[in-house]
Amino acid sequence: MRQRAGRVGALVLAGLLIAGGTVGCAGKGERPQDQAAAPVSVTDAPTDEPVDEPVDEPSVEASPSASGVAAMGAAPSRSASASPKPSKKPTRTSPPTKPRVVAKAPTETKVPPAPPKPASSSCKPSYKGTQASRADVKTALSAAAARTYWPSSAPDLKIPLNLLKATAWQESGWQSNIYACDGGVGLMQVMPATATWMNQRFDQSYDIAAYQDNAYLGANYLAWLTKYIGDMYFESDFRLDADLCTAELDSCLLNAVIAAYNFGHGAVAQEGEPLAIPNPSYVRNVRALMTECVCLGY
Repeated sequence: MRQRAGRVGALVLAGLLIAGGTVGCAGKGERPQDQAAAPVSVTDAPTDEPVDEPVDEPSVEASPSASGVAAMGAAPSRSASASPKPSKKPTRTSPPTKPRVVAKAPTETKVPPAPPKPASSSCKPSYKGTQASRADVKTALSAAAARTYWPSSAPDLKIPLNLLKATAWQESGWQSNIYACDGGVGLMQVMPATATWMNQRFDQSYDIAAYQDNAYLGANYLAWLTKYIGDMYFESDFRLDADLCTAELDSCLLNAVIAAYNFGHGAVAQEGEPLAIPNPSYVRNVRALMTECVCLGY
């Protein structure tokens, strides 16, 4: 019995050694050759993205929209076919091709008086008071150009400084104390009746004889003309950019405003009528001064 038991014990010991060697190999990741891999069903595949993502793939934190979705408990989508974000609409940079063929009805019904008839060429202007220095005139014109004259209905409407400087040079040569034979006063050659109308229309008290106020009166009149003509012909596009003009003088708001400053709004803009430029020489002079005037360097 003892010898048989010894044989049985040896057999048991050999079996244990074999079994122990097999488990040790599997624990190191080596699969026995006679053990086939179990097939993986498609439905058993993991739905989450792998932890080790490629370095060139954007992370979840880099995408505000993805992190917003993840915050709601849904896995962020990284589909390659995702549509790109819509680009911003381009701002309007191209000018209107032409002014309206016929003018709309004006939105502004309170209009300034018509300018007087031109004075005789033999009449010479007079001077009153002390003439302001060029430095003081420059400061006055710069302040007037910087003001917003239509803060509610047209806050983007601005009077370019070079237009104001050129108009003042054309009208008076920057002489603040000059009185013309046709009644024009000072730096911007404002008519007394026009100054009275603008003070009443805009509830101001500008002094036509003071060069600072005279600059404001001239700029305010240019702003009024820009609003008036821009509404009637240019769909309320109040840009006074020279780049919007073509070779035709009636092609842009800038030329129309310059013409109206000299000839009055009624000679340029009439309801139901095309835009008119009755004083082309004056318009060309001011346009040239806007880029070539010696006053631009003062």
